[in-house]
Amino acid sequence: MRIKRTTPLSGTARRSRVVAIAAGLVAVAALAAPSAQASSTGTYSANQLSAASDAVLGADVAGTAWTVDPATKKVVVTADSTVSAAQIQQIKDSAGTNAGALKIERTSGQIRKLLSGGDAVYGPGFRCSLGFNVRSGSTYYFLTAGHCTEGSPPFYTNSSNTTSIGPTVGTSFPTNDYGLVRYDNASISHEGTVGSVDITGAANATVGMRVTRRGSTTGIHSGTVSALNATVNYGNGDVVYGMIQTNVCAEPGDSGGPLYSGSNAIGLTSGGSGNCSSGGTTFFQPVTEALSAYGVSVY
Repeated sequence: MRIKRTTPLSGTARRSRVVAIAAGLVAVAALAAPSAQASSTGTYSANQLSAASDAVLGADVAGTAWTVDPATKKVVVTADSTVSAAQIQQIKDSAGTNAGALKIERTSGQIRKLLSGGDAVYGPGFRCSLGFNVRSGSTYYFLTAGHCTEGSPPFYTNSSNTTSIGPTVGTSFPTNDYGLVRYDNASISHEGTVGSVDITGAANATVGMRVTRRGSTTGIHSGTVSALNATVNYGNGDVVYGMIQTNVCAEPGDSGGPLYSGSNAIGLTSGGSGNCSSGGTTFFQPVTEALSAYGVSVY
């Protein structure tokens, strides 16, 4: 899943690119291709679904996200309001004989990152949300979104950037969306909690799992996991894979914040749309992948 990136923008401009999929999904007719090689029952093989998914990636249409639904044996493609009818046809054409394996869903929102000015954790010119506090031995860090740590900025506790937290020591975006920041300021506490919830472990998401998200813009909101292994096209060559899809709302500034279930860490807020008045769809980076990549653990 590698897409060639465009010429990098400045730090602030890069952070203005967003990935988000809005709420209020309106299903449109599944695309049926008469020549598609479906079985007599109308289902598609794992190889055909994989090929159709690869074709959506190859079409490279910004403002789309897709996942394979094992129940319906379809590749469910969500297209935001910026995606034209011609681009939807482009996706169909790319899938060729497997176009019948696609199910297109329209959303009224527009893809955007969840960044804004405000409080929580700050880099130069932007705000994100702290995900989970983690450690390796006696060294403490926090996880957040990779599109927040892109460019390896320092982080601060305030918007004037006068109280330092520490440096970015790991970042992975695109493809993944996680980053690691080290606590270098001994005067800043770093409890192993999310609000009042003690996080004692980490787990993988499952479809239907009840989850809660906390962010610096909108606070605490809950919902359920609706799909796994979603691919999201951010545009400008930036694509992330293996995302957790939920019906939990999020807004700008919530990026990087924690998704948890009970006392288990589940994910890091990657992108979404809508708002927490009318609802929305939000995607999360699985936290277990970030923990493994950096050799750190929650506590």
